This record gives sequence, C-alpha cells and structure tokens, in this order.
Amino acid sequence: MPDVLAIALDSLHQDMGRLDRIATNLANVSTPGYKREVAGARPFADMLGNLGEAAGATPADAPALAPLVMLDGRAATQRSTGRSLDVALTGEGFFEVATDDGPAYTRQGDFRVDARGRLVTAGGQPLVGKGGAEIRLTTSTPVIDGTGTVTEPDAPQGAALPAGQLKIVRFETLAGMHHLGQGLLSAGVNGSVMADGDVRLRQGALENSGVDSMQEMVALMQTMRHAESMQRLAQGYDELMGTAIHKLGDLS
Repeated sequence: MPDVLAIALDSLHQDMGRLDRIATNLANVSTPGYKREVAGARPFADMLGNLGEAAGATPADAPALAPLVMLDGRAATQRSTGRSLDVALTGEGFFEVATDDGPAYTRQGDFRVDARGRLVTAGGQPLVGKGGAEIRLTTSTPVIDGTGTVTEPDAPQGAALPAGQLKIVRFETLAGMHHLGQGLLSAGVNGSVMADGDVRLRQGALENSGVDSMQEMVALMQTMRHAESMQRLAQGYDELMGTAIHKLGDLS
C-alpha cells in the first residue's frame, strides 16, 4: 500500500476510536459519577517504535495504533437527592469495591443495602471498609459523616458504635484506569488510602456525570470533519495515480 494511503488509513482508524469514545460518553451523560473518556493521539515515540518493529518497515507495513484513551479526572457538579444511601465525593478519591476479580473503584455513590445487610453499589458489589471488611447495616437510614464513618442511630438496639468507615483511595495518576462496566473502574497508579482529614463526603447527594453533551457534540463534529478530510485525501491520491497511469499509457 502506498505510504499516503497507509497514513490516511491510520488516521481514519484513530478517528473511529475517537468516535467510539464520544458515543460511550454520550451514552453515560446521566450516569452518576461517570468519568469522561478522552481519546488522544499516542506519543510520537510510540509511533516510531511501532514503525521500527521490523527492519525496513514503512508506514504501509506498520499496524495501526489505537488512540490513547484517558479519563478526565476533574470532579463534576453535584445534585441533592435527600436519600441517606446516596453519597458524593466532593474532593479527590474513589470508593473501593470488592469484586470477584479483585478491588475496583467508583465515584458512583448511589448505594443500597442488599439482602445480606451489606452496603453495596447499584450493581450489587459490596463496598470495602477502611479496615478491609464489608460494611453491614441493620437499617436503610444510616448517617455517613464527612470522613465516611457510618453509624446507625435508627438501629433497633440503638447502637452508637460505627458500623464501619468507607475506604477512600487516591491515585497518583489516573493513567491506565479504564471502565469495567457497572460504574466501576480499574486501579490507577500508586493508590493510597486517604487520611480522614483529606476525605470530603456529602451524604444525600450524588456527583453528576463528567460528560458535557455540548462538548461531546463539538468533538463529534470535529472528528467527522477530520475523517472526511482523510477520505478526500485518499480519493485525491487515487485519482492522481489513475491520471498518471493513464498518461503513461498514452506515451507508450
């Protein structure tokens, strides 16, 4: 394949990856605590490494690289719900969740109490307490303070002891984190449990999705325009080659 067509094909592949991310973001515009995915170009060093995997490789020989997908870690706005099991993280960090495949993380704080009395996510995965144990409740009206400590003033026995404390984990960087489904995220880099003084929680509220529909629509139009430009480039090159071949035929 000529180098020009190979470059155009790789660029179209990148545009398709961006369109996938935009579609995913728009589908989650109403999902509480959702972190927007951003597709960007890979570093130039990655491109060179991809090109030089085989001796004498050319752009036509090199496989297309998928766009680099990152999470937008900025905190979104919040909305009040008045529901005692809804919790919003005002500052940094993620709730830790226990799954069959190990710990996962979320900012989607629409929790509930399952049939076993565990505090769980909307998908049914148990929240992890600061000591590593599950948090078990006897009522659905706990009080959760700003540090994540959970008490039950309405418990039948009138227990004053905390039922547990939510484990909030902060990562040095969100690089490598990706969506696992059901509002869960994989771990980031260098995670650490946040100290009580650094945790800021708000009970009776939810963090909104980090997706701005207008921003995504603008990105959609830009990506479509770029894809159309690459398509015209490929068509123009094909027509140019056709004209050249036709003229060469006339000269022979």
